[in-house]
Amino acid sequence: MSENIPRPDYDSPWKEIIEAFFPQFIAFFFPKIYEQIDWSREFRFLDQELQQIVRDAEIGLRRVDKLVSVYLLGGVETWILIHIEIQGQREEEFAERIYVYHYRIYDKYRRPVVSLAILTDETHSWRPHQYSYENFDCKLSFHFPVIKLLDYEEQQQELLTSENPFAVVVMAQLHTLATRRKPIERYEAKLRLAKMLYQRGYRRQEIIQLFHFIDWIMVLPDEIALQFRANLLQFEEEARMPYVSSIERLAIQEGRQEGRQEGRQEVLREMIVETLGLRFDWFDSNLVTTLAQIQDSELLRELHRLAVTAPSLAVFNEQLSLHA
Repeated sequence: MSENIPRPDYDSPWKEIIEAFFPQFIAFFFPKIYEQIDWSREFRFLDQELQQIVRDAEIGLRRVDKLVSVYLLGGVETWILIHIEIQGQREEEFAERIYVYHYRIYDKYRRPVVSLAILTDETHSWRPHQYSYENFDCKLSFHFPVIKLLDYEEQQQELLTSENPFAVVVMAQLHTLATRRKPIERYEAKLRLAKMLYQRGYRRQEIIQLFHFIDWIMVLPDEIALQFRANLLQFEEEARMPYVSSIERLAIQEGRQEGRQEGRQEVLREMIVETLGLRFDWFDSNLVTTLAQIQDSELLRELHRLAVTAPSLAVFNEQLSLHA
């Protein structure tokens, strides 16, 4: 079994999770700012405005940056610029980049701007929080708040008891860093986090969004990913909450034959064969032929659930013969 776990694209899941849980994001990482925002008024993501600034700035590789318009309790509209740094090593120009974005936003739109930074890298000592220079008697010193996710390593108990969804996000990020090239440990941590989503009382859509983040960044080798999906589906079946991990839903979410009836059926057939092979170390070409003749999607879903839960291969084959 390969122990090399591919490095995922972290940018997209961070962007999506911030958009899905923006108030909780601010409350978790910047509680003093949260208390000053009027959450009864609408906040807006200003993607178009930020993209214009990025094109104009041209100062290196952008990671995940979000620009959000909020209203403070005093009625003042403020723009919050959030920088998410996701590289595994320090970047000398990071503080300068935040400063450039900050002043360009202000210069272009004449809006008060608050710049915030989240660092998800593995270097404890790298903590950029200011950009400054001095020439003769001319001085510039720009400071910005920074959150280092590694600091939460010593707060595991607080993360476990927090109801804020970003406690789960932080745990997922920390486990991802800690289990690099450790696929079995990552599998176990990922399964614990996925089950935790159901145990915390989140709503269905919140569970799906948080699971999407976990699933995206905690990448597993293919053979272990299959075991993970089978176990999570069985957990959902037992909990009677089939929210995120029917194998069909995950496969379609990953873009395999999305939205097409024929594609969904083919995905189900593949997952039935793979699940049986994983659970019972068994493969029969006749099974592939038999499944290919079944065109009823609901029956294929039922057979897949049976492949996950059947106590023995004989039980599965017996039920299959009744429908074939």
